[in-house]
Amino acid sequence: MNHEFRMYVGPMFGGKTTRMLSQLERYRYQDEETYLFKPNVDQRYSANSVVTHTGIKSDAILVSSGAAIRQMVAALNGSSPCVVAIDEAFMIPGSGAAAEMLFRNGHTILISSLQLSSDGTPYNETQLMFPYATHVEVCPAVDPISKKDAYYTEKFGGRKDHAIEVGGAEMYRPRDWTGFFGGNGEDI
Repeated sequence: MNHEFRMYVGPMFGGKTTRMLSQLERYRYQDEETYLFKPNVDQRYSANSVVTHTGIKSDAILVSSGAAIRQMVAALNGSSPCVVAIDEAFMIPGSGAAAEMLFRNGHTILISSLQLSSDGTPYNETQLMFPYATHVEVCPAVDPISKKDAYYTEKFGGRKDHAIEVGGAEMYRPRDWTGFFGGNGEDI
């Protein structure tokens, strides 16, 4: 098996999970042992599966922490190298350290995650993973207002703070640079 650490990052609705699941399927075709994890707080579309916004579905193991990911991999697979995929990694405390440790121990890692919150703050878990990535794919969405490539996620519904709040199109939308930062570049 190729030992890879692949990250699919970008705003909501950019196809990150779709790309990760496609790569996970390639490993399954190669008869690799695979495990897919998702945060237990993410109940969108399905309680026990990762489901893309377009309806692609794959069974998953629900976890609340990176320690739980490490424990599940050890319990299910022992020390044999396998493929560990983590959806919405930014929502799982400790997932960055878990992914790093699993990678160092010979496992292939696949990550789907936002890299920035809706206020432009980098997510800690995602930041911890970047130095170990062997492949990073930034997956832009389309800004529904400007119709340009969108690399950021704007929160327009739900709570007024920018803490993690699980939601979909009723609460978040992808935005381009101007729509997200609201500037025209003249302050530079």
